[in-house]
Amino acid sequence: MSRRAQLEQFLAAEPHDPFLRYGLAMTCAADGDTDIAQQHFQQLTAEHPNYVAGYFQWAQLLAKLDEIDRAKELLKSGISVARKVGDSHAAGEMAEFLGTL
Repeated sequence: MSRRAQLEQFLAAEPHDPFLRYGLAMTCAADGDTDIAQQHFQQLTAEHPNYVAGYFQWAQLLAKLDEIDRAKELLKSGISVARKVGDSHAAGEMAEFLGTL
């Protein structure tokens, strides 16, 4: 069974687990299934708005897809969330990436 299939199976049993949703989004992105990856990132950030890594990874995917404006907006949201939850390291990384776009 592939990693993706395993994650899908685990997520079916635990549909609100942010780590599983994030892992599946990342796996889909790595597999080149970017539409499905974005759906998972969207659901992750909607259901778990304080899951900071979701914003950064989704923005990086959007940048790779040349969706720069969407990536910038997502990074701004992610920076705000990271600051709110006290994750200054993630806020700094996202701000640095934003500066490169």
